[in-house]
Amino acid sequence: MKHIKKKIMNIKRKGDFAEYYAVTWLWDHGYEVFQNSGCTGPVDMIAMNKKGDMELIDVKTFKKQKHGYQHMSNLPRSRTKKQVKLGVRILGFNPETRELRFVEHKDE
Repeated sequence: MKHIKKKIMNIKRKGDFAEYYAVTWLWDHGYEVFQNSGCTGPVDMIAMNKKGDMELIDVKTFKKQKHGYQHMSNLPRSRTKKQVKLGVRILGFNPETRELRFVEHKDE
């Protein structure tokens, strides 16, 4: 049981790491950022540009595969039905390069 709990903590820490990078990346791109105060829900943060347009954002860390990390445009079904309905955008984080990029969503 102790081993399982440790693994869960590591996953949470990886998500926290990605979200901190996402906040600073969004600031650098001219957004104001409002983070989710809980740890559940379809949205990690809301970003607002200088015009007042808002983006609902979920940050995803890409998983390591045989030949490196998932390509950012190659995610399998990256949004839930609720996220699709809300218009949530996935902001992908590569922990190896620390690159962030919005995922291009196909009709889901």
